[in-house]
Amino acid sequence: MTPEKKPDTELAGLPEWLYPLGFWVAVGLLALGVLFPRLAALAVGWVGLVPVLAAVWVAVTAWNRDRRLSVAALSALAGLVVVFVVKEFLPG
Repeated sequence: MTPEKKPDTELAGLPEWLYPLGFWVAVGLLALGVLFPRLAALAVGWVGLVPVLAAVWVAVTAWNRDRRLSVAALSALAGLVVVFVVKEFLPG
């Protein structure tokens, strides 16, 4: 008798704990931002950083398993870099 395999709940190469952890860290930082306003910028930055961390995670961990998924994550990161570079050339 072989042990039953646990169903794979991994979605698109992401571990199931990544977004809930990122969410609760953001909630904690935003709550602290109410008491300490200087932390509000850190909280907002964290909210923007969670998807970037997810893309880096997918690009690195899925490389041997699914190259197309890793390339898609890398192209998303490259698009983000392009947005930040082009933003510097815009006036105002």
